[in-house]
Amino acid sequence: MGTNEDHTDERAAAILVRDAMDRATAELPVTADLVGPARAQGLRRRARVRAAIGGAVLAVAGLGLAGAFVLPGDGGDRGATATTGVVDVAAPPTGSGPPPPIHLEPSPGESSMADLPPAERARQENFQNRAVGVLQQLLPPTVGTVQRVDLSVRQYQGTKDGKTFRIIFSVRPFEPGTTPQACRSIRGAVCSKATLPGGIQANAWISPVNSGTVTESRVWFRYGASDVSLSVSPHDASNTSAPVTAQQLLDLAESSAFLDLVKAADRDPLEEMQRTIVGG
Repeated sequence: MGTNEDHTDERAAAILVRDAMDRATAELPVTADLVGPARAQGLRRRARVRAAIGGAVLAVAGLGLAGAFVLPGDGGDRGATATTGVVDVAAPPTGSGPPPPIHLEPSPGESSMADLPPAERARQENFQNRAVGVLQQLLPPTVGTVQRVDLSVRQYQGTKDGKTFRIIFSVRPFEPGTTPQACRSIRGAVCSKATLPGGIQANAWISPVNSGTVTESRVWFRYGASDVSLSVSPHDASNTSAPVTAQQLLDLAESSAFLDLVKAADRDPLEEMQRTIVGG
């Protein structure tokens, strides 16, 4: 059984419909001089207009009544707005995906990621895209925009003000019995140390290259069964050193996001083990 409030709403809607139909058909009089079929046609036209106006007004009234029973805030946090039955879906945020990869043709006799089986290639590209996001966040802005290189899973590149800096991020299984690299400041290189979470010892080098005119930056440590290294090379054409300090690399290596990448690559290797070649 309806409530008094329901009956009041129905009466209000009826009055609204009647007034609208009267106004809409006031200009369509059935004149007295119409006879026979002409008068019938005029009556039918008048009835059609009243019916159309009445349906439209009922629809508007229905929307108004329906809106009155919407709970405050209902649907307001769902990212869509209903207008005349059309859902306005929010556009996806721009810049949410990684930048396109840099394509490099392999040298004669060299293989590339394009030669991998489709499943393995997809796995390596997925890892590279994850790594791009982490490196972009953790490397200093001086490195610029980080992109993956489609030649090898370990290759990336930073671009800033027209200068490109080669980035190598490698998580490679080490050969059992080999010893970690020692932190030694020789030949102009400066080595810094840090202890990462879990007691892992990391070394960072700033080393002169290209006859000592510019420097390369590199951090190295062992994680699980892998040798981990991240290096940033200089831009040779402009004689610009790698724009990363040893401390910045050590801070990066300590971050949980970077170590999560290392952990994943150590658990499911992306590179082959490097074997020691003994001279004859």
